[in-house]
Amino acid sequence: MDSRPFFFKKFALFHHRSTMKIGTDAILLARWVEVSPDDEVLDIGTGCGLIPLMLAQKGIKSADAVEIDNDSYEEAAQNFSNSAWKSQLFAVNDDVKHYSEVCTKKYDLIVSNPPFFFGDNIPEKAKKGLARHTNTLSYNDLLVSVKKLLKPDGRFSLVLPARESKTFLKDAENQGFYLKKEMKIVPIEGKEPNRINMQLVVNQVDKTESEVFVLRNQDHSFTKDYKEFLKDYYLD
Repeated sequence: MDSRPFFFKKFALFHHRSTMKIGTDAILLARWVEVSPDDEVLDIGTGCGLIPLMLAQKGIKSADAVEIDNDSYEEAAQNFSNSAWKSQLFAVNDDVKHYSEVCTKKYDLIVSNPPFFFGDNIPEKAKKGLARHTNTLSYNDLLVSVKKLLKPDGRFSLVLPARESKTFLKDAENQGFYLKKEMKIVPIEGKEPNRINMQLVVNQVDKTESEVFVLRNQDHSFTKDYKEFLKDYYLD
């Protein structure tokens, strides 16, 4: 197992123990999310802590990172402690359903790269299943928890596969959430979107802002837009 840290421009982090390794989904979500210096943020299912670190680089007041898996929690805590923002980032070893019951704090922004496998499509490794299967945290459970923890004018941002996003948005509507913004992520030029970044709010919106983002050209090289989008994070 490769236990070397992964280096970004302004921080490095370990991810070999985490249920959620460093991946494009989380990176694009964290880069896409808009933040302000006064934002108090919650990351649900933080894994190795990538999203809070990226948001801290953008400029936030603080971030709490809830993680149910102990190894992932310890790794996130280590990564936070090793960063320039160690006084602003806090890992919490808890189930978000329980956390939402005991936490009295309300957040300006909640982010998540949540579980998304359904039915019998369960990963073989139990820890991976913990991170990726909705039997652990259903969409409805996630939405109920978020609603308890979000400020009335707060934002909830997450990434899901395009197919699963349709089911999620139905559940979100039932919980009183509205889709304010979305980014449809196309893996290769000419293909259909396979991931959707979404921003939801509890106040009704007149129109959803929508954009399409292409990761790779047809020759599988990264697009100019992708390189420009992540230039502040990736090493050259």
